[in-house]
Amino acid sequence: MGELLSIVVYCWAAGLAIVVGGAVARVLPSGRREIVQEVIHSAIAFGGGILVAAVAFALVPTGLSALPLWLAVVLFFVGSLLFMWVDARLSRCGGSRAQFMAMLLDFLPEAVSLGAVFPHNPRLGILLALFIGTQNLPEGFNAYRELIAGGASRRGVLAMMFALSFLGPLAGLLGFVFLQSAGGVVGALMLVAAGGILYLVFQDIAPLVRMRRHWAPALGATLGFIVGMVGEKLLG
Repeated sequence: MGELLSIVVYCWAAGLAIVVGGAVARVLPSGRREIVQEVIHSAIAFGGGILVAAVAFALVPTGLSALPLWLAVVLFFVGSLLFMWVDARLSRCGGSRAQFMAMLLDFLPEAVSLGAVFPHNPRLGILLALFIGTQNLPEGFNAYRELIAGGASRRGVLAMMFALSFLGPLAGLLGFVFLQSAGGVVGALMLVAAGGILYLVFQDIAPLVRMRRHWAPALGATLGFIVGMVGEKLLG
């Protein structure tokens, strides 16, 4: 399988994990039963833990290795400011899309990175695809629940997620064609995304985890971060 076809297949497979996560959320029984709510809150925490791990182990280290510290700090802060503005605008329009935005912020820069590194290290590219897919499962689950709660149709959300899965191959091809030798651009994208993700996690995602008189859901954040630790070790 040629390099271009490999990048398309691996990026699309990682993107399809979003659809799988959304499909799982669709078939999960809805209602106020405590066990269902505990599963949902645990999944939100797990996705949040993975997002924080992506910031700590993938996005920020890549940016710091490619750019001067002062520029990395500026870009990281700009990412937080940018998504604070986006989040505020969405709230004024009647809702938040934090999970959805954070999912795309995580997925697309990493797909660009996959396309950029695959020609130099195919094994690293495959491991990165597996890591991205593992992240996308809980993030797709959480984004589906969030969009449905905002009034979107079930079928429409899954169709949108399927369409968005094709952004993965497009991002991967962008990295392959234009950014193989542009580590600074990839690093800048990752730092802006990292700043945005961290803002969204603490502004909109983490407050959704807590349940009164339930302590287990918050462990999902720990498990999600562990996934990131394992991924960083495998990719390192």
